[in-house]
Amino acid sequence: MEQLINRIGRVVEPGKVDFITRSVEEPKGDKVLIKIVSSAICGSDLHIFKGKHPTVPLPVTIGHEFSGDVIAVGEDVENIKVGDKVTVEPVVVCGKCAACRTGNYGYCENLSFTYRMGDGAMANYITVREPFVYKLPPNLSYDEGALIEPLSVAVHAVRRADIKLGEKVLVIGAGAIGLMVAALCRKNGATGVTVADLSKSRLEMALKLGATNVINSGREDVLEAVKDLTSGIGIDKAFECVGLETTFNQALMSLRKNGLATVVGIFENPNITIPASRFITHEIKVQGSQGYCWDFPVALEMSQQIDLKSLITHKFKLEDLQQALETALDRNSNSIKIVLNP
Repeated sequence: MEQLINRIGRVVEPGKVDFITRSVEEPKGDKVLIKIVSSAICGSDLHIFKGKHPTVPLPVTIGHEFSGDVIAVGEDVENIKVGDKVTVEPVVVCGKCAACRTGNYGYCENLSFTYRMGDGAMANYITVREPFVYKLPPNLSYDEGALIEPLSVAVHAVRRADIKLGEKVLVIGAGAIGLMVAALCRKNGATGVTVADLSKSRLEMALKLGATNVINSGREDVLEAVKDLTSGIGIDKAFECVGLETTFNQALMSLRKNGLATVVGIFENPNITIPASRFITHEIKVQGSQGYCWDFPVALEMSQQIDLKSLITHKFKLEDLQQALETALDRNSNSIKIVLNP
């Protein structure tokens, strides 16, 4: 293999990125070398960029939503070949703990992600293990392929919530994950899917993707709007996709008795105050949802039914990573998903 040099973006301090370079090693064993074509900015990348991700200290490489072409494989690789157009489940698991041994690798005691181990996808190349490499459908573009990872996050959340036919759902936060959750809930049979957000453009996108109602939380009281929509009973299931005390409590208080809230957002401030008595008076349930576990195959199937391309609002060159991150944080940019191409 010819000598290749990788250029990898990282956050070195709050609000500042730089690039490091390193030689690309030939893949061995079950490793697969991928030339990245498209990478997308995730909400967690933004938390890192602000220096406020609760579990990721700086400096750290970033990027874990991506697609590209396989350019070399190790001697033990069996199902992936050079030339394959792929995306990657960017988890790092030990394979030895009880969770891994029973197939529940999403609960691995040593769970991590590729970017936290120095292999960020804001780069030219990345090396990963074959079991986490997935071939893309032929009709899916590289840019859309980079969104399979966030779609898998949404799939995981919706599957955990066990959305059923006829249920009424509230999704708080119309970022990419929230929009995908809303679309998947409709596909799963929810007859009422309400999306709440501050952004008019994002709410318009929610309606295009299948939401039945939207609430502009900058102009309306979310809980009053939910009461109106449900004749005062409350919502069956809520998804918190923001990561704030206010939205967490909105998710709790919007629920009908015996309702379920699924928390997906990352909390920069993990210590919040909640109305604890609600758990007793309404017997509500709250659960978290992080990442994925056997959700990528489902996401690949669902990518044929959801307009992922419509979520991509901005594109940048990899060298413009700083500007891309700043654009993603700028509310006036009306960005939903930003894709970078090396």
